Amino acid sequence: MESYMKRTGKVLLGLVIYAVGLLLGIQANIGLAPWDAFSIGVSNITGISYGNVSIITGIVILVAVVAMKEKIGIGTVLNTVLIGLFVDIFMSLNIVPKMTNMFAGTVMLLTGQFIVSLATYFYISPGMGCGPRDTLMVALGKRFQNVPIGAIRGMIEGTVLTIGFLLGAKVGIGTIIAVFGMSFIIQNTFKHLKFDVKAVVHESLFDTVKNFKVIFAK
Repeated sequence: MESYMKRTGKVLLGLVIYAVGLLLGIQANIGLAPWDAFSIGVSNITGISYGNVSIITGIVILVAVVAMKEKIGIGTVLNTVLIGLFVDIFMSLNIVPKMTNMFAGTVMLLTGQFIVSLATYFYISPGMGCGPRDTLMVALGKRFQNVPIGAIRGMIEGTVLTIGFLLGAKVGIGTIIAVFGMSFIIQNTFKHLKFDVKAVVHESLFDTVKNFKVIFAK
């Protein structure tokens, strides 16, 4: 039981930190990352908050990956619901000002990306499931094995970025930095933490429920 509490706590810490990183990317105001652009774009035309759009999108993706028989864990569910909620809370507190010049915006964006990469370590390393968007990429990768995983990720992000742009989200130099810089930052962050993301064995939601039943039955 203590092990599950520690692992769940690490996931939750990662999700809070992740939300902070996303908030910095949004407030950098020099162009949004693909999924942020999509959420902001939908928010622009519907009036639904960024966080709620993110949650609804995550739920739709979650349903899709379950239909594709992909493994999801409790971390996947928490990721789907909580990151958007945390971002909304932080935005409502106005704790991070919107940048008004390129240099400050770039520094804030890069800081946000580093924070997201660190958060990714915290929420993935307990082995309780990836986020819905990463799970979708993996699921599609299994179904289109002749297509490089990078190309699949590119197609997914290209699609949501285009939709976000058409819906009025800000696309700029920050978008380019977000698309190409994140992979470099996350790779080096994982290297310094000596974290091999490919070696993580994720526990499914059903396995977690079974294990909890065993623990409480003792």
